[in-house]
Amino acid sequence: MNHNPKFLSRVDQARREICQCTVEEIIYDRNEGKSFTLIDVREESEFAAGHIPGAIHLSKGVIERDIESAIPNQAERLVLYCGGGYRSAIAAESLVAMGYTNVTSMDGGWRGWRDAEQPVER
Repeated sequence: MNHNPKFLSRVDQARREICQCTVEEIIYDRNEGKSFTLIDVREESEFAAGHIPGAIHLSKGVIERDIESAIPNQAERLVLYCGGGYRSAIAAESLVAMGYTNVTSMDGGWRGWRDAEQPVER
């Protein structure tokens, strides 16, 4: 997908302020039984078409509004993903600004998960 330059600049800015991980790190952590909450920040139609098993859906458009109800513990480990790691970076930056202290954006996102031939839910 070709993204607009100002959007890419915004993503780069967010990435300088947040923690990121790879798909492989999340696969490893899941296999090791490490505890974290996966949050899919894609649009509802994208989530319905397929998502990572166990992920909850809080789209980028509503995550700031709904995160406190969904995840009241601001220290909980949160791993956000989107299609490729761009929207999740911006959403992660926003959650950090709201006081969440253990937020990570999964670089590669849904496409990376599928490329790694990992299980999906529909």
